Amino acid sequence: MNSPRRPVFCFLFLIVIYSSQAALNLSLESIVHSLINRSHELDSNDYRAESLRHKRAVATSSPAPEEYEIEIEISFENTSLLESFKAYYKNLSFPIQVINTNLSTDILSMEITTVCRSSGNEMLCSCESGYKWLPEVCLSNLTCQNYQHSAPEDCNCLKELPARGPYCQQVILKDITLRMSVKLSMDFQDDLRNSSSALYRSYKTDLERAFRQGYRILPGFKSVVITGFSPGSIDVAYNVKTSKPTPAQMNEANEQVKRLINSTYKMDHLSFEASLDNETKFSIVPEIIYEGDTVMMKCENEVQSTNVTWRHVERSTDIQNSSEFSIYTYLNHQVSVSILTIHNISLIDAGEYLCSLTYDIFYYEGRKKVNVISTEFVASEDLKVMCDNNPVSLSCCSGKDFNLSNIEWNQEGLINIPGISSIDSGCSKLTIKADGTQCLSGSAGTEVFYICSFLSGYGANSSKKIKVTFTSVANITVTADLIAISEGQNFSIKCISDVSSYDSVFWNTSAGTRINPKFYVTTTCNDRAESVLTVNTATREWNGTYHCIFRYKNSFSIATKDVTVYPLPLKHDILLDPLEADVPCGGFCHLRCCINEAGDYRVTFQIDGLSFPAVKKAQGNRVCYGYSLNTTIWCSKTVQPFCNFVNSVGESVQSTTMTLYLVPEENITCQDSNIGNGKAGKMIQKLCQFSDIPNNSGHGVGGTITYICEGSTWKVKKNDCIAAPINNLLGLTKALLMSPEQEEKLLTYLQDLSSSTEKVENEIKSSPGNLKAIITILELLSTVPTQVTSDMMKHVLSTVNVILGKPILNTWQILHQQQANESSRLLDSIERFSRVLHEGISAIPSITQVNVQMRGLVTTAGQVTDYDQHFVFPNSNLWGHVIIDRHQIESLQPNSSIVTLAYPTLKAILPQGTLDKNIVNGLVMTTTVSQGVTKPFRISMKFKKNDLSLVAPQCVFWNFHISNHTGGWDNTGCFVDQVKEESVLCTCNHLTSFSILMSPDSPDSNSLVQILLDIISYIGLGFSILSLAACLIIEAFVWKSVTKNRTSYMRHVCIVNIAASLLIADSWFIVSAVIHDQRYLLSETACVASTFFIHFFYLSVFFWMLTLGLMLFYRLVFILHDTSKSIQKAIAFSLGYGCPLVISIITVGVTQPRNVYMRKNACWLNWDDTKALLAFVIPALIIVVINVTITFVVITKILRPSIGDKPSIQEKNSLFQITKSIGVLTPLLGLTWGFGLATVFQESSAVFHIVFTLLNAFQGLFILLFGCLWDKKVQEALLHKFSLSRWSSQHTKSTSLASSTPVFSMSSPISRRFNNLFGKTAVTKAPPCSDGSLVGCCSS
Repeated sequence: MNSPRRPVFCFLFLIVIYSSQAALNLSLESIVHSLINRSHELDSNDYRAESLRHKRAVATSSPAPEEYEIEIEISFENTSLLESFKAYYKNLSFPIQVINTNLSTDILSMEITTVCRSSGNEMLCSCESGYKWLPEVCLSNLTCQNYQHSAPEDCNCLKELPARGPYCQQVILKDITLRMSVKLSMDFQDDLRNSSSALYRSYKTDLERAFRQGYRILPGFKSVVITGFSPGSIDVAYNVKTSKPTPAQMNEANEQVKRLINSTYKMDHLSFEASLDNETKFSIVPEIIYEGDTVMMKCENEVQSTNVTWRHVERSTDIQNSSEFSIYTYLNHQVSVSILTIHNISLIDAGEYLCSLTYDIFYYEGRKKVNVISTEFVASEDLKVMCDNNPVSLSCCSGKDFNLSNIEWNQEGLINIPGISSIDSGCSKLTIKADGTQCLSGSAGTEVFYICSFLSGYGANSSKKIKVTFTSVANITVTADLIAISEGQNFSIKCISDVSSYDSVFWNTSAGTRINPKFYVTTTCNDRAESVLTVNTATREWNGTYHCIFRYKNSFSIATKDVTVYPLPLKHDILLDPLEADVPCGGFCHLRCCINEAGDYRVTFQIDGLSFPAVKKAQGNRVCYGYSLNTTIWCSKTVQPFCNFVNSVGESVQSTTMTLYLVPEENITCQDSNIGNGKAGKMIQKLCQFSDIPNNSGHGVGGTITYICEGSTWKVKKNDCIAAPINNLLGLTKALLMSPEQEEKLLTYLQDLSSSTEKVENEIKSSPGNLKAIITILELLSTVPTQVTSDMMKHVLSTVNVILGKPILNTWQILHQQQANESSRLLDSIERFSRVLHEGISAIPSITQVNVQMRGLVTTAGQVTDYDQHFVFPNSNLWGHVIIDRHQIESLQPNSSIVTLAYPTLKAILPQGTLDKNIVNGLVMTTTVSQGVTKPFRISMKFKKNDLSLVAPQCVFWNFHISNHTGGWDNTGCFVDQVKEESVLCTCNHLTSFSILMSPDSPDSNSLVQILLDIISYIGLGFSILSLAACLIIEAFVWKSVTKNRTSYMRHVCIVNIAASLLIADSWFIVSAVIHDQRYLLSETACVASTFFIHFFYLSVFFWMLTLGLMLFYRLVFILHDTSKSIQKAIAFSLGYGCPLVISIITVGVTQPRNVYMRKNACWLNWDDTKALLAFVIPALIIVVINVTITFVVITKILRPSIGDKPSIQEKNSLFQITKSIGVLTPLLGLTWGFGLATVFQESSAVFHIVFTLLNAFQGLFILLFGCLWDKKVQEALLHKFSLSRWSSQHTKSTSLASSTPVFSMSSPISRRFNNLFGKTAVTKAPPCSDGSLVGCCSS
């Protein structure tokens, strides 16, 4: 190739040469130049595959024509010829025939590929449109200055013609599919939806023919296919397969289509649209995106346009430049580049993004789905680590797709304890191990924060802090003083840890028995912790060694302390004889103090400071110390001797005192060597051990027996003796509560109690003392356990079965005469046992006895069923059924136990309490849950009636806290759901012991009266609410007409607030009735709210009546004193709502904490317990008295006005209306609640109830009639609004006509008496109206 310094054209000829010879020998070497070898062809897919292509056609008759592509270089001396040649070339028509003698040649096409022009001292060789230099040519030659920023291998212009190699080569255009559409301005027909219809085929054939002819001029055109028709006129969708055209080529082709298409199709020439697929290069950095990253999306198109739009597809919104998004679009040579940058990307930014470019009629788009990975990860909870060299792992865990290798661990704190990181199961873990040398000695805990941090490298970052408290192994110190005490004294041991952190603290005996937590208290200070073991009454069981143990994780720190307890009787274990006695003056009295142990004590009797040595005498296991006292020196006195025990270390204990009455010998009438002496009528108590009561069991009996001297004989007044087995067990039980080892002995004690109770059943029948002792033992033992086994519960119920037997019921009656709450104590004790029955067992055993049965259930996570238990007592002909819905049980913690016990005879011994006429008429059933229930817990129970003749069933529970904590039946939270002939279904919203109460009364007139009262109440309240609503509507309608002066304005303000308050109060009354009737589980809370609002708004009615009265009094008495409307309103609202609010809040605040705010059977103020109803009645009645007084004062003032006391006519009319309202409504309201107060008393007449209900139900109607419609201004305003114009004009002229006088007007016959009373006389001529006068002020 030459390197000319003159203009050069390079032509590419496509010629076909025809020859008549069989073998053609044509030499074209002078003009044909091989452009590229085979290697060039394989390396470039973007250029023509063959620069020199030889095609042969096979024919049988003649040689085939040969086709050649020839490059020709033409040089011009004169540069002006370039343009002339190019113009000449464009006008050529092909093919061009060249005929020679031996061959015929056709030139099919000719293209200009390369043009070289002079530019100063340089020759610039550029490629024509559709051609490019080969990449290797670009790399081996200098490119033009305009292209220095493009890729080195991509160029269109060189600074000189290459010395070797081909000229510019044609760009091989790949096939693309243009998705196009055009609109036909024709009505759409449904047949165009059906591709098999004739219309569809006709349209398709015609249009495709025109499209093929028009688009064949596009470069590389292959085909055109119509894909469908859609409405919107008619939208034709079609695909054109071709090489990528330029906009000019596309517009030219569209113009061609317009000319070719039949005019009947009415094509819209401006509706052509074309879009290209897969022409947009879309890239995203980074590929994995984390929340908080800065993300860059790049959209590239080989189009010279910057008309690029970005869109978030799911949000259906275009993206604009903002603080979060930034868009930068520019042209890089012939490539459009648009970059969308998302700063600090969030999870909501995830989704599909669309980049679209519009270039002429072309539409390019690229789509990418963006997934954003959350940087949230879950870190370990804060840890406490003991510095004992045991490894501990910290972790930060994340969801899927999270690159855990980007997580780094750091730490902050006073000490440096590094760890080893690892990745395991979606978590980054750090394993740390601390020993004593790394932790601060004696520290209460050193905090180190371990931070797991995530950095993506593109801006996303996240971190979590885990607080690890390193605690050194505790050093424990204990009380240094020697602890040596005697029985009955107290001691304490203080155990101090120099570290404040611990998981648990407990005390053990040397044998490993854990001491009951009630004996010690543990507290924590800033830098230490201490536990103090305190024993108030030491027994010899406390003699030994004790271990104070602080546990932290798996580390135990222990300190020990020895305790020495010397024997000494406890005060309550010293038995005295006599307890009291009459002693003849000057005689001898034998005193003795006994203990049930053989100890070495020095015992003396002390009397008035004198000490007398006692003589020891052993009687089996009992040791007595006696002394014969000569009473001569104490004649006519009462002396109180006691015995003093001194042990080996000099510690002493005094017994309780005996009481000796020294009387003249002649007054002694009863004498007995065992019982003692006494005068007539004397009652004395004596320990049963020292009485003459037969005792076959030896010296173990307990309790007391009371004797009375009748005549000359001692007779038993009351026998409270306790059988020996029971008494011994009672003593052991009391000692157990003071013992360090309690739970270990509990099973044995309960077993002994069960067997002993069965043995002494006959003694229980005869002595209430035995029964009381058994109840006391059960009560004491129920406070011991933290868990109860099934064996323990069997022994408890075996004991209960005996003492609830029918033969023992008479003993219960005697015991209740002495002490009323023994049955309540028994029930409370059994409940405590049942609540701790769940620990350590997988199922609740069923226990069946004659007088008690137990059933239960242990809840299991994921296997919750209804709780459904049946109880049948054939001997008592009673049964019961307990049901708890599974949804209630699901609210309990897993492995909770539900236990129900049923008793057929307990109903006979529980006191009836305040519900005197009612009788327990079924089983008593107790249901408890091991885990505390903090919200309403619905339980249903069905009871078989014991006595079918009883009526009016109530569902009740045993409330241990009422009746001064002696217990009683209460119906709060319990409701009757269903009553059948022989059973009652109850529902309660809490758990405890339940039963049903029924009344022996027959359904007489009382029930009929109640039904009548209910009917009157609901009908009356309906009328009342409608009347009050009508009153408020009327007031709103005539407000401007009737409030022209200040007095009238304030009157109507009061009437509106009276009506509104009563309307709200009546509405709350209905709400409270619905709450009570429907028995909602949350009815107690709702009932409190209802009671509060009823109380508040009923009080507001009366206080607004008081405001009305005080305003009337003020306007008539203080005529010359004028107060602004705003001040009057402020005072009125403060009095009308402020005072009721204060009274209501005080009432609920004082009574609700004690659960005595409401009545038990209604949502209204309590009367029986607290008289809370007086907080309503007293203010109401006081206001009635005040208003009645004001009414009389006002009437007197009007009838006898003072000189100068002449308010304006308008004011006087308003005052008349106020006086009428007060004069009528106050007595009505006061009378209503006067009858209401009478109904709270017992045995009140049904007449009071009926009258109160009638008056109360129709209060709203009274206010409508007497507070609203009775007002003449209101009547005139209503007539003015609704009457015909003729009637209005007549009424304006004269209001004296009978035909135009309203029923309740001041001039009607009905109210003429009131007019005269208030000093109003009829006038036929109206006075002139002044400015600002009232509507109707000129009427008579």
